[in-house]
Amino acid sequence: MEINGFEFSLRDGRKAVIRSPKEEDVQAVIKYMYVTACDTEFVIRYPEECSKYTPEAEKELFRHMNSSNSRAMLLCLVDDVVAGCCEISWSNSMKIRHRADVAIAVVKDYWGLGIGTRMFQELIRIAEENEYITQLELDFIEGNTRGRAFYEGLGFRITGVKPDAIRLKDGTMRNIISMVRKIER
Repeated sequence: MEINGFEFSLRDGRKAVIRSPKEEDVQAVIKYMYVTACDTEFVIRYPEECSKYTPEAEKELFRHMNSSNSRAMLLCLVDDVVAGCCEISWSNSMKIRHRADVAIAVVKDYWGLGIGTRMFQELIRIAEENEYITQLELDFIEGNTRGRAFYEGLGFRITGVKPDAIRLKDGTMRNIISMVRKIER
């Protein structure tokens, strides 16, 4: 699903744009994935795993996301730098089409500027436009207290735990926490 871009102001007064990815964003998105993996242990990849992302594969992903009727990817760009990325996806299967999965990550240098909130507002808008979606679902890694507080502030509530779902390099195990937010109509 392709989303037309729109501009908004960050808390520090700079302008940002949220839009679907374009082919020319490939290198910036690959860099974003590496930077966010370095910023925090609460993303699902380590920095050294980012070498598997190729420009060709990312271009194909962008084409797939932009032409899908059940998925959308949004980038937030600040001064042509990818500061954040989020996704929403759902099934068209009758029994589960009421559920949409969401995910988000913002580069640490841009935390606290309103990017995550504005991106989630757009994900919620997309969900509200789908007559079947009644809930948004997400997972976060145990220990991400900042993320948890952010999601709870947006109306998500904890619904479950996947024990020992993450194994860190040092062998430490972390749970994945599942959350749900109902869509009010």
